[in-house]
Amino acid sequence: MSDTADRIIASLRAHHDLLAGLAGGLDSDGLSAASGASRWSIADVFSHLGSGAEIMLGTVTAVATGAPVPEQDNHVIWDRWNASTPREQAAGFVQRDARLVEALEALTDDQRDHAQVQLGFVPQPIPLEAAIGMRLNEVAQHTWDVQVALDPDATLDEGAAELLVDLYAASMGFMLGFTGRAEAVDDPAVVEAFGHGLVVDESVLLVAEPPVAPTATFVGSKEAFVRLIGGRLSPDRTPRDVHVSGNVSLEDLRRVFPGF
Repeated sequence: MSDTADRIIASLRAHHDLLAGLAGGLDSDGLSAASGASRWSIADVFSHLGSGAEIMLGTVTAVATGAPVPEQDNHVIWDRWNASTPREQAAGFVQRDARLVEALEALTDDQRDHAQVQLGFVPQPIPLEAAIGMRLNEVAQHTWDVQVALDPDATLDEGAAELLVDLYAASMGFMLGFTGRAEAVDDPAVVEAFGHGLVVDESVLLVAEPPVAPTATFVGSKEAFVRLIGGRLSPDRTPRDVHVSGNVSLEDLRRVFPGF
C-alpha cells in the first residue's frame, strides 16, 4: 500500500491552514495587492483556488459515494467567483477548500489506493493520487504566489516539492506535456535533476532515470525546480545556488515553462 495519497492529503491540509491564516490577516488593500502570479491580485489567487475546490469537491464526493460525478457548468462557477469582492473571495476560499480537504481526509485507505478519476481533459481515468497531486501542484504554486507578495524571500514548501518531483516522474507525468513548450528550445535536451531526466524533445516529460546520457544538468533545490516547472523562477526570484549547465540554459528552460 502506497502512502503517497496520504502525504498529498496531509500537505493539502497544511497548505489550507497556512492560507486560511493569511486570508484572515489581510485587509481589503492587502487582498488587492499584486501576487506572485502574473496579472493576479492575492484575492484573485484565493478566487482561483476556491473555485477549483468547489469544482473538485464533486469529483471527490463521487469517489466517496460511488455516485456519478455531478454535472456542473464550470464557467458559471468561475463567473460567480469573479463577480465577488476580494473579501468574499478570500472567505469563500477558506470555506470551500476546507470542505474539499475534509472530504479527502474522510476517504478510506482502499479509496485512496484504488480509486480512478475521470477528468474532462484526459481520455482515460487517472489514479486518485494523480488527480489530487495536480491539486497539490496548483495549491503549492499559488500558496507561493500569496506568500511572495508578503515576503520576497518566500520559497515553496520543500515537502510538497519533494512529492511533486516524484509525481511528475510517475502518475502526473502527462501534465508536463500540457504545460511544457518543447518548441521553445532549438535542440533536444535531457536535463539531469535529482537522478531524473527532464526530457525536452517532441514533448516534455520527466522520467525516473535519464534515458540516455544527460545533455545538461540542473543544480539547485527541489523547490526551485518545481517553481521552474510552474513558471515561477524568474531571474529576480532565483536562489543564487541555482544554475543549469549543458546544451540548454536556465533561461531556455524558463521559456519551456512559461507558467500558469
